Amino acid sequence: MVEQRGGRSPAKARTRRDLVEQQIYEHALKLFADKGFASTSLQDIADSMGTSRPKLYYYVKTKDDLLNRLVEEITETGAQAAREIESSTEPAAERLRRLVHGMALRRAREPERFRLLDRCESELPAGLAAKHLAAKRMVVRGLSEVLADGITEGVFHPLDERVAAFTIIGMCNWVAWWYRPGGERDEGRIADQVTEMALAAVLAEPGTPSADRGPQGLIKLIRRDVDVLERLLDPRAESSGPDFA
Repeated sequence: MVEQRGGRSPAKARTRRDLVEQQIYEHALKLFADKGFASTSLQDIADSMGTSRPKLYYYVKTKDDLLNRLVEEITETGAQAAREIESSTEPAAERLRRLVHGMALRRAREPERFRLLDRCESELPAGLAAKHLAAKRMVVRGLSEVLADGITEGVFHPLDERVAAFTIIGMCNWVAWWYRPGGERDEGRIADQVTEMALAAVLAEPGTPSADRGPQGLIKLIRRDVDVLERLLDPRAESSGPDFA
């Protein structure tokens, strides 16, 4: 095995470099969160680590590199998951389940990073902002298409799929703001519950006419929902109770 100066192998040197880069990354994220991206310099990061700026340059050239890593880790991971699930041949309900569960779980596992990205979004350099926006649009598009497929299959309500997509993404994103790891509820249970709530919001009742029958099928679905709404608004229905027949 070829070794570098000092007797260290390339593999060991790579491992040490990875560890140092991870430390730099963690210190940078904390400073970005405390001071904001624009107000944080490489000198601030070096001071936080107790090292010099020239030594820091050995591992990272600009703070944009650190923010780029954050954007890629968060938004690109979600976009890739959306692409994979969008192209899956599974039923729409199962695809939606996997997509929502993945989004909620990632936010529960690393809430600080999602909150930081949200705070720094307006400060992103032009190139990173474009990449971030493209990844977000990919997630919205993938989720919208899964919802549209479910409507066609007759398993989801005939709803506006983009509105539903933004609503579900909002549910998942909010996890990063209220969830704190290490509490009574573990991240898996949180993701499970968010997923079940998202599915419950869009699933149609058994026996609902399928939208793949064309406009007539959609009209039947709309009439069914209007009938339910009229019964709820009818004062006479309060004494007899709702009719679920």
